[in-house]
Amino acid sequence: RHCTDTVCCVIFIVVILGYIALGIVAWVHGDPRKVIYPTDSYGQFCGQKDTANENKTILFYFNILKCASPVVLINLQCPTTQLCVSKCPDRFATYIDVQASYRYKPDQWNYFRQFCKPGFNNPRKSVAQVLRDEDCPSMIIPSRPFLKRCFPDFSTKNGVLTVANQTTFRDGRGKTRNVTDLREAANGINNVLDARSVGVKIFEDYAISWYWILIGLFIAMIVSLLFLVLLRFTAGVLFWIFIFGVIGIIGYGIWHCYWEYDHLKGIPGSDLTVYDIGFQTDFRVYLQLRQTWLAFMILLCIVEVIIILMLIFLRNRIRIAIALLKEGSRAIGYIMSTLFYPIVTFILIAICISYWAVTAVFLATSGEPVYKVMANQTLCKYANLTCDPETFNTTNVTKLCPGAQCTFAFYGGESLYHKYIFIFQLANAFVFLWLVNFAIALGQCTLAGAFASYYWASRKPADIPLWPLFSSFGRAIRYHTGSLAFGALILAIVQLIRVILEYLDHKLKGTQNSFTRFLLCCLKCCFWCLEKFLKFINRNAYIMIAIYGKNFCTSAKEAFFLLMRNVVRVAVLDKVTDFLLFLGKILVAGGVGVLAFFFFTQRIPIFAQEAPTLNYYWVPLLTVIIGSYLVAHGFFSVYAMCVDTLFLCFCEDLERNDGSTAKPYFMSASLHRILGKKELSPKKA
Repeated sequence: RHCTDTVCCVIFIVVILGYIALGIVAWVHGDPRKVIYPTDSYGQFCGQKDTANENKTILFYFNILKCASPVVLINLQCPTTQLCVSKCPDRFATYIDVQASYRYKPDQWNYFRQFCKPGFNNPRKSVAQVLRDEDCPSMIIPSRPFLKRCFPDFSTKNGVLTVANQTTFRDGRGKTRNVTDLREAANGINNVLDARSVGVKIFEDYAISWYWILIGLFIAMIVSLLFLVLLRFTAGVLFWIFIFGVIGIIGYGIWHCYWEYDHLKGIPGSDLTVYDIGFQTDFRVYLQLRQTWLAFMILLCIVEVIIILMLIFLRNRIRIAIALLKEGSRAIGYIMSTLFYPIVTFILIAICISYWAVTAVFLATSGEPVYKVMANQTLCKYANLTCDPETFNTTNVTKLCPGAQCTFAFYGGESLYHKYIFIFQLANAFVFLWLVNFAIALGQCTLAGAFASYYWASRKPADIPLWPLFSSFGRAIRYHTGSLAFGALILAIVQLIRVILEYLDHKLKGTQNSFTRFLLCCLKCCFWCLEKFLKFINRNAYIMIAIYGKNFCTSAKEAFFLLMRNVVRVAVLDKVTDFLLFLGKILVAGGVGVLAFFFFTQRIPIFAQEAPTLNYYWVPLLTVIIGSYLVAHGFFSVYAMCVDTLFLCFCEDLERNDGSTAKPYFMSASLHRILGKKELSPKKA
């Protein structure tokens, strides 16, 4: 063994150090409070401790009608004054009415004033000046908080959209408007708010059923383990039962088609052709034609003949595939620790995802507050220009554009760091993909090394090395980090291109250029196929690296040509393995799911008193089913890697050895018998 692809190993280590540096820089400049807390027009956080807004946790919009959609509101780009308040308004009111009655109804003025700018308490100021300077909103409407922002309190009454049971309101500028005018500014908000109550109930269900969910997942783990162990004895039986079942079902279909064809004989109109009756929306019409059933019967006969011929000509390769499946079950039985290695991969990927997400959030919040001129006059030449709130009142802008204000717009900056934040986000995504693919590659190479040590042992299990999994992990890290990083790098580049194509497709979705859409669709399809091909090549390259310790390119080339020389065996083994493992996943998830259904619906008398009372029994049920499928997938991914490794070892064994005393086969006795040898040649000690 020697270190392979050392250049890529050095680059990989440097990139990791750079990634750590990027995270530190993002942590220094970023401020997640910009995501957690809404920001008012003065760039201050709502609800931040030890500030004047500590008890004002909600953002209020002076004129929500100026906001185009909830997305605009959440991004803080709505062209109206935004203020931190302690609670949302609960009534309709206009500034004109409140000002006119403040002398004899001071309570109304005091209530309305809490939605004005801090410190404003001058009801004698003319309405025109107040609205021009945006000291107070022209109106308030009943609202409730959502995402810490005040949105109209929509409800539906007899199919009519209302706010506080009213369909109209006064906008404070002399107009009576319909509440549907608010629809565009808060479209879809009411549905999400209603979903919050469902979310609370789901959380309650999880709180009282989490330990039963864990028990269900533990049962899934035991069942998955038993299934893998039993495959040693049942792989062939399960496969042949399925195959003959398919043949029987197709045979019944042929008989039924013939029966329908013969039954329609002599019935008026049944001898018409499909061409005679043309296209019909009611497809049952075609079932009244003899020609339809004749076509079905011919099609099923062709499928039946193809399946039977494949079984005849590929029977030996199918037997080899089943023997390898049984051998894989036996190998896992000797190296049980491999079943729990997916936990290591899961932890590594979870660390990568967490670091990427935190870095992305800090990068996204790295900008400094940017303020822009907000003017009521549409012809103001200074509108939307950047400004400094500390010196704004000393400029000529307020004189040339009466009522103009310097308000917070968004977070950004003009420094070199801020200009390249988008590039840093791309780098963050790219290194994340690289690290995730490396974690997967490390797992595949580690498992391949452990299972290869089983295959190449002369006497099984006596010659299997001690702690094969840990030894394989150590070899992969010590000698082949560069090769694994090289394979992961190639895959990460393709995946990043796919992400960029998806982004462009999303941005150009509304375009009318059909050629652009067609080109993007073709590129997405090509890179999807390329990614699948590279995953296949990488997987087998890692197996060859684990066996022979060569570099990535040499291992990938040797694995590819080895597989091409055994392409029929590869296809048969792949399909047989996919079928049995899919059957196992469905069996585990379905069996545990049925058990969970009867338990959570209190249909098991013995456990009826133990079952928790739930708002939605499907919440823990779906969690158990999906979790069981993922648990089974984790176990079966190890099994699939085992079978792939044994298959490559088997092909190498056939090419390098001839079964003689000098070059004995390392394959099992069952595989040896399938190849036509009566007894195994003795191996060298």
